Amino acid sequence: MKCYLVAKDTAKHGCYALKTMHGKHLVELKRFLNELVAAKGIQLVTISRPTAFGEYAPYHFAQNEEEFVSLVKAMRA
Repeated sequence: MKCYLVAKDTAKHGCYALKTMHGKHLVELKRFLNELVAAKGIQLVTISRPTAFGEYAPYHFAQNEEEFVSLVKAMRA
């Protein structure tokens, strides 16, 4: 099932988002990123559709997983 992984800096407006699929890979990716950025105040959430979650807007959509990981790693660097 399609979903979006969202990375939100709790001190700023907007977020980065990656269109992805539910499953084991998503769980592993989210766990990996949480270990890197949770202590920096970066929140990672999985949502069904961006239009239903206006509190994360504006959305900046990554083209692929590699770009998303790079963007998230650079948050509050």
